[in-house]
Amino acid sequence: MDIDERWVRERITALRMKKGVSEYRMSYDLGHSRGYVQNISSGRSLPPMGEFLEICRYLDVTPQAFFDVEAEDPVQLQEACALLRRLEGEDLSLAVALLRRLADGR
Repeated sequence: MDIDERWVRERITALRMKKGVSEYRMSYDLGHSRGYVQNISSGRSLPPMGEFLEICRYLDVTPQAFFDVEAEDPVQLQEACALLRRLEGEDLSLAVALLRRLADGR
């Protein structure tokens, strides 16, 4: 899958909707005018890098997770990875075994 401006706009929209906030609310929360996010969603503008990072923080996703094209729900995937990083030894092994079992559909 190619990542282009359209993909970025659609990803922002999908993550915003998953978070359950309106374009207006997100614009307001980010400190912008009412139509800021709508302008991004419609393709009239794209955020500069600094604002993109603020959008990622607002959506509770790292830039790395934002651009993970295989992740349907990068927020939950990011949370799962953070929890796995806290495990050690046998607990980590058990978690990995459970994930393998779930992924295999058994």
